[in-house]
Amino acid sequence: MIRRPNPSLFVALAALVVAACGQQGEATDAAPAAGEGGEVNLYTARHYDADLRLYEMFEEQTGIRINRIEGNADQLIARMEAEGDNSPADVFVTADAGAMWRAQNAGLLQSTSSETLNSRIPANLRAPGGEWYGFSRRARVVAYDSTKVQPEEVDTYEELASPRFRGRLCVRSGDNVYNLSLVGALIEAWGPEKTQQWVEGVVANLARTPEGGDRDQIRAIAAGVCEVALTNSYYYIRLANGDDAGDREVTETVKLAFPSLDGQGSHVNISGGGVAANAPNRENAVRLLEFLSSPEAQTLVSQYNNEFPASPDVAAPAPVDAYADFTAHPMSVAVYGQNQAQAQSMISAAGWR
Repeated sequence: MIRRPNPSLFVALAALVVAACGQQGEATDAAPAAGEGGEVNLYTARHYDADLRLYEMFEEQTGIRINRIEGNADQLIARMEAEGDNSPADVFVTADAGAMWRAQNAGLLQSTSSETLNSRIPANLRAPGGEWYGFSRRARVVAYDSTKVQPEEVDTYEELASPRFRGRLCVRSGDNVYNLSLVGALIEAWGPEKTQQWVEGVVANLARTPEGGDRDQIRAIAAGVCEVALTNSYYYIRLANGDDAGDREVTETVKLAFPSLDGQGSHVNISGGGVAANAPNRENAVRLLEFLSSPEAQTLVSQYNNEFPASPDVAAPAPVDAYADFTAHPMSVAVYGQNQAQAQSMISAAGWR
């Protein structure tokens, strides 16, 4: 579903541009017509207020109209497959490198040779062949009850599967792409045997049957259901800096830890995009990706969606800057998707529903 834009957010974002001209393309269920020169057809699985403002800014700066189709990643991938060579999609955008890989593996993305993109986005945050690029980062880390858990008890991922947290762990469903990508990263780092043991340890430690999203896991800690939980960093930052007083109160006792994977840093994932295989407006598609990689766009997404910039040259703005001083694991995010089938098999075998 499309989130209703927050008017106050748009007022704040308006200060980032000098003048407004043109009108943003509306999301629609109908396939957009393949325009020439003045259009780009965007299939996006991201539904955030900040993204809407980005599209407005792109239209204002370039005069190129964005025709937007929204859905979840699997729906959009299926749609592009059904449309085949006649697909009007120019750009595919989604959260999670595993979802980007699924689109690439289905032959729905083409290689993009752009010096701008390659200079702005680190090699480990993009597909090696240029099929997609990450524009923002999120860390999959640990929320914990600071009244019951010491920070050193959650400073590695191994500890989540230790007997210390038997019956004290909350986590969303195992087939969620964020968890699939984390397990895919563990397979790459540890190999299948140790990773299978970790997955089984996670299941043994569950305080309840997995349910809800990451924010629900954080709130469950505050409610005493569990002591630790896996979460994407931006969900916690939203609770800590949002308008809801109850959620802000939650983060007074529930804290965020950035565990290390083999001493090399925390697992990170990306939101990103790529040019569709049959893009009718390829030049405009590349221009949109280059815009999304710009310092201006990365800063806006970081500030208003609480993700971290992808580029090390872009400073994290408030409130994200308070959490940005962590070491990110240098692993290529492209391996998450390659290991996804094996990760799903492990998760299913362990009973992580």
